[in-house]
This record gives sequence, C-alpha cells and structure tokens, in this order.
Amino acid sequence: MMMSAIKHMVVFSLHSGKGDAESERFLQISQEELAAIPGVEQFQIFHQVSPKTDYDYGFSMVFADEQAYASYNDHPVHVRYVQERWKTGVSRFQEIDLVLHQ
Repeated sequence: MMMSAIKHMVVFSLHSGKGDAESERFLQISQEELAAIPGVEQFQIFHQVSPKTDYDYGFSMVFADEQAYASYNDHPVHVRYVQERWKTGVSRFQEIDLVLHQ
C-alpha cells in the first residue's frame, strides 16, 4: 500500500508575542529557510482567528512521502533552524502530521 502525501502542520506562539516586528521577522525567516529545503511543497504561514485556541500562528507544508519528510527533518538547514530559531523563539506549539484517509 502506497502512502499518500504527508501534510505537516504546526501551530505555535512566540515569546515575542504576535503582530510585532520581531514576530514578523521570525515568520519571514522561517519561510525563507524552511520553504527552500528540498522536498518541502506548499509552505504556508497562517495566523489564528479562532477564540477557541490560544496559539497565534501556524505553518503548513506537504511532503510527497515519508522519505521526503525524513530528509527534511534531517536536513542541516532544518536542524540548525530548530536549534537557533525554533527553540529560542517559540514559547509553545502543537505539531501534527496527517495523511489522507482512504
């Protein structure tokens, strides 16, 4: 059975808050660095509008398969990003990885 594409999503809040210059810079750098990693498709950034959650932002991206997702996770740009930006800039997050239910 062939697995369908993986939709990788994360919702998060930043130490810097939301809507300020520091937060916008974090989002811009994230897009520049993460979207350029081979295998990343449909990279998108979202901001929260629902009062039902207190996360402020979200990232969404698609990987063709498990191999593409694993390559992304192990890619030096992603590893450095997590260490230098994510762990220092993000106050809390929830990550989900989904495949199409068939």
